[in-house]
Amino acid sequence: MPSQPPFSARVYAVVQGIPAGKVMTYQDVAEEAGSSRASRAVGTAMKNNPDLSRIPCHRVVGSDGKMRGYAAGEGEVTKMQKLKAEGVAFAGEKVNLQTSRWKGA
Repeated sequence: MPSQPPFSARVYAVVQGIPAGKVMTYQDVAEEAGSSRASRAVGTAMKNNPDLSRIPCHRVVGSDGKMRGYAAGEGEVTKMQKLKAEGVAFAGEKVNLQTSRWKGA
């Protein structure tokens, strides 16, 4: 993987640790990466994900459980399909964060 800015590298490490069937919010990832006010920077890191096969950015969702962008396939539709295939619980168009949120290591 090419060299990344330090914060992005920490974000990618956090996201790599989200197991299938679970999600984290952008805010959760920012906090785990050491900068609780950097949820937008997490979004930028996800947008620039250098390796979709190793960094499952589809497992990062909005703080309300909504899909918030996805660059692969058909965007948010693909993101939702991937999450459902992994067993993530949904309530309508939103992830049920009470059952599917990953709290990190």
